[in-house]
Amino acid sequence: MPEQTPQTGLTDNVASGLAYFTFIPAIIFLVVAPYNQKASIRFHCWQSILLTAAAFVIDIALMIILGIVAFILPWYIHGLIALLWLLVDLAWFVIWLLPVINAFNGKRFKLPIIGDFAEKQAGV
Repeated sequence: MPEQTPQTGLTDNVASGLAYFTFIPAIIFLVVAPYNQKASIRFHCWQSILLTAAAFVIDIALMIILGIVAFILPWYIHGLIALLWLLVDLAWFVIWLLPVINAFNGKRFKLPIIGDFAEKQAGV
């Protein structure tokens, strides 16, 4: 049975899963005791923050690249660019959903590259 924190009643699984809903709960859980004392919650918080940062940086880069491509290519190609953008967004959703589901189920789903750094920061 998952361990329960006495002040809020949140189990470790719920706190870990909630850390993925924007970076704000992740930062709160990293600062507030007793959540910041548990390695599993710290791992999910760091992975959430790093995933958000990676998504932001990659989306900005793609926006610049696809903006340049859209400016250069003829107007009838713009629909394909929009479709490509939707596919990238769908990929981000799937990449986000995998650790969320696993965190709520009490499992650790380590994303490539990001997961290693999250473990290091969490002290796992």
